[in-house]
Amino acid sequence: MSAVSFFRIALLIVLLLTSAGCNLPASETSPTPDITQAYQTVEARLTQAATLTVAASPTPTTVTATPEATTTSAAAQPTIATPLPSATQSVRACDQAAPGVPIDVTIPDDTRMAPGQTFTKTWRLQNTGTCTWTTDYSIALFSGDAMNAPASVRLPGNVAPGQTVDISVDLVAPLTAGTYTGNWKLRNAAGTWFGIGPGGNSPFWVRIVVAGTPVSTITVTVTPTQSTPYPGQTPSPGTQASGSLTLLPGDLVNLDTNQINTGAGEDLAYRRKDNGKLELAPANIALIAVFGRGTPTIDDCASAALSSAALKLQDLSAGTYLCYRTDQGLYGWLRLLSLNESDGALGIQFLTWSLP
Repeated sequence: MSAVSFFRIALLIVLLLTSAGCNLPASETSPTPDITQAYQTVEARLTQAATLTVAASPTPTTVTATPEATTTSAAAQPTIATPLPSATQSVRACDQAAPGVPIDVTIPDDTRMAPGQTFTKTWRLQNTGTCTWTTDYSIALFSGDAMNAPASVRLPGNVAPGQTVDISVDLVAPLTAGTYTGNWKLRNAAGTWFGIGPGGNSPFWVRIVVAGTPVSTITVTVTPTQSTPYPGQTPSPGTQASGSLTLLPGDLVNLDTNQINTGAGEDLAYRRKDNGKLELAPANIALIAVFGRGTPTIDDCASAALSSAALKLQDLSAGTYLCYRTDQGLYGWLRLLSLNESDGALGIQFLTWSLP
């Protein structure tokens, strides 16, 4: 029963009792209803009904969504990655270089040269390391075509970090037409190589294009002899190839064309043995022999005891002449000019005679 219905019934009872009290005769002995007591009873009932009503009424509640618990394995826990150092945080190396602007001060790539033409190549390099380059630093041929390069060229002066320097080297174009590239690097006072680029390992280079008739196609028919290219050279029936080279351990030289590391037709291999010893060894079917201190003639080399055995350079002194026969069957001589045992740079002078 609702509170309103109960209230209506209670009020009806009160009215009935009140009406009955007024209509009964005065002489009847039945007690007179106590209106106050009846009212209090009704009030109590109403209070009780109200209490029940309140208790029964739904109390609005706020439901807070609780997220479901998620079980995460240790392997799935997020990992805080250590940020990589930025360019400004990276540690610079002591010896580090970068190309200058421009790097090719003279002789841009693919400059055309006449056979045997002399030229001066100049590079501009910047010191991007933390150490000052001194005059004990140098540049040297690292790989490729030597083009009569010296063993090394010292820096002209000290170069502090951030400064640039122009470094020049005198070269000679090969006598045979073609494209020639010499790769160069820097060396510090201890003889350690370093180059340019992000990793400090890239070389800087000189690349030329020799245009003209290859020397191998020239036949000497006008004069019976050729002028000697070096003092003391015995007149010869003709010169196939000649020049000066700087070799590094691992280089292969073609004495028929005055080229290094072309991948074909090499006659001599310059190498360092496991025990650190340096030697010259014939390549392919070429032969070689020690001649002595004097300049040999073509007849001297043709009659020499040539063999395929390697020659130990530590047993030979500067100025010693060697005789050889190339894989093309041409005779020639080779003179040892210098040997730097720390980096293995070997300076040689040679002449290969053409067929008579």
